[in-house]
Amino acid sequence: MATGKEQANARHAMPAQDPQVRACNFDEVALGYDHEMAVEEALRCIQCRRPLCVTGCPVQVRIPEFIKALREGDMWQAVEFLKDNNSLPAICGRVCPQESQCEALCILGRRGEPVAIGRLERYVADWEREQGVRVPEVAPSNGIRVAVIGSGPAGLTAAGDLAKKGYQVDILEALHEPGGVLVYGIPEFRLPKAVVAAEVDYLRKLGVSILFNRVVGKLYSLTELREQYQAVFLGTGAGLPIMMSIPGENLNGVYSANELLTRVNLMKAFDFPNWDTPVRVGERVAVVGAGNVAMDSARSALRLGAKEVHIVYRRSREEVPARAEEVEHAEEEGVVFDFLTNPIAVLGNEQGGVTGIRCIRMTLGEPDDSGRRRPVPAEGSEFEMGVDTVVMALGTRPNPLVFIEADGLERARGGTVVADLETGRTTLERVWAGGDIVTGAATVISAMGAGRVAASDIDAFFQAGSPGPWKATKEDVPA
Repeated sequence: MATGKEQANARHAMPAQDPQVRACNFDEVALGYDHEMAVEEALRCIQCRRPLCVTGCPVQVRIPEFIKALREGDMWQAVEFLKDNNSLPAICGRVCPQESQCEALCILGRRGEPVAIGRLERYVADWEREQGVRVPEVAPSNGIRVAVIGSGPAGLTAAGDLAKKGYQVDILEALHEPGGVLVYGIPEFRLPKAVVAAEVDYLRKLGVSILFNRVVGKLYSLTELREQYQAVFLGTGAGLPIMMSIPGENLNGVYSANELLTRVNLMKAFDFPNWDTPVRVGERVAVVGAGNVAMDSARSALRLGAKEVHIVYRRSREEVPARAEEVEHAEEEGVVFDFLTNPIAVLGNEQGGVTGIRCIRMTLGEPDDSGRRRPVPAEGSEFEMGVDTVVMALGTRPNPLVFIEADGLERARGGTVVADLETGRTTLERVWAGGDIVTGAATVISAMGAGRVAASDIDAFFQAGSPGPWKATKEDVPA
């Protein structure tokens, strides 16, 4: 049983919609702190002399400073500290895995619960949006044009940092809306589109130009862009879904998670029935995988009318890669978890529709390259599960359609772009890259960190008069 002192120092829970209610709507699940809760939570911060929390943040947010300003009632100062190194705080406060980054290093977490840094970040960012965003002064134009390919978290971050330094930045976005994975890949109930739109609008006020329906590799080659711009940043992410290559995977009723979530988000299934949408899921849905995207897919399927949704995962609960909060929310809403289970075929009828999946039970062997125990099929344990929709949420890789004419731009295995992780420099001079296009599928905040690194090096490159030698080797890319 917790002592009175431990209870007094416990962090404030995040208010949320009732699970039975929210499972039937696309409204945001987490409701956010009110001012009193935010201040009380901020008072838990002991203002360490050596704030380890900052070292755990990929964009180096000034965490102690913004929390101190918040609890002292200087909200505009809190905003200034928060946005000094982060142009997208309302997004980060909602979707960043703080529990494995900044909060994981909070000193309070050694004997209790860490400060709820992400929830405080969200509160300050939402407060600013309600008051009206103040745009900081930007440096005078230096006349240098930079093309940023992709308006996802890496591209938006690089564009914002460069615009503040006086660069003329054009973002070339393949889709008709800005935000990349923030708008097509994350459901409304986790990250409202209005929040993303407000963050993007802030970048526009900094002077960033966003051009839509620009598919680089089709409308322009990378060579042509290098002739028009002094620098190019590649932030196209990893949008090509990975499938299992098992029998029946091409049946009607089998989605990739990318396809399902893109339809839900960009075709506005979240606004049904006010918006006529082509998305259809059956009564029983199986989502294969257990990352955040799998949770998003399963929870979206419930909201689209599925009566029963299963997460089918070949490892155990301990190996689930999704955030603990997302797993908890999914369970509260009624998602069923089938652990140590792996599909080996999708079953169908004569009309080409899905009728089920054939699965095999798994056991866990020795750890693999990821450090997790390798799943091993259990002989003679096959069984069938009746479902009419299957969603493959197994990860993504870079899309090979992009930069197809990019001579001199080296790629590593899996299609990722070879780039120096400390600078973002690729093997092609004056071309930088960052985010999932370099590392493979990762987190929003890690992509933002890569965008910051590249923006800083672009600025250093031109400030120093384009010094050499230009460096990027395959050894710079993680295995």
